[in-house]
Amino acid sequence: MAFHGWPADALEFYEGLEADNSKTYWTANRSMYDELVLAPMTDLLIELAGEFGEWKIFRPYRDVRFSADKTPYKTAIGARIGAGYVQLSADGLMAGSGLYHMDSGQLARYRAAVAHDRTGTELEKAIKAVVKKGIDVRGHGTLKTAPRGYSADHPRVELLRHKGLTTWQEWDVEAWLGTAAAKKRVVDFLRGSRPVVDWLQANAGDPDAVRG
Repeated sequence: MAFHGWPADALEFYEGLEADNSKTYWTANRSMYDELVLAPMTDLLIELAGEFGEWKIFRPYRDVRFSADKTPYKTAIGARIGAGYVQLSADGLMAGSGLYHMDSGQLARYRAAVAHDRTGTELEKAIKAVVKKGIDVRGHGTLKTAPRGYSADHPRVELLRHKGLTTWQEWDVEAWLGTAAAKKRVVDFLRGSRPVVDWLQANAGDPDAVRG
């Protein structure tokens, strides 16, 4: 089926789950999740796959083994599409892309590329191009000081301090969320993020486990 957005009832489903995160609520409203939340997300990803790559929808169940919070269900549906991420919750729609947490090999390659005059300048230009489109660029796992082996007065020390780098955009609940226009928001985000994502792919690369 074609993607037509998420109806208001999809958001109401998550509002209810936030209020009553229990098996009783989930079982009683599972059909709402399947038909109004999961099905539209599946339709969206199928339509995006041709341009952006393979997709996967994450399970709705939380891993509570090592968490103090034992509520069993996630209060958002999240999915991967290529290098991107899409999430719907009662608060609205969110999308991200990039490398949230680099493994040791990726991080070493990232830092070397940031420190290099040519590739480091290319990343700065890529970030400016993405931000100009209204998309946030965020660092993650940021160190308080320069990483070992790099000068604290390096012109790109702020970028060197990050252990992850992503693009991110959020949209509050509005009428367009219930229409096919929601697809355009996600597509514009993924296309707009490409300068940073392409730089990361070229310079940090896939996780070492994938690179073989």
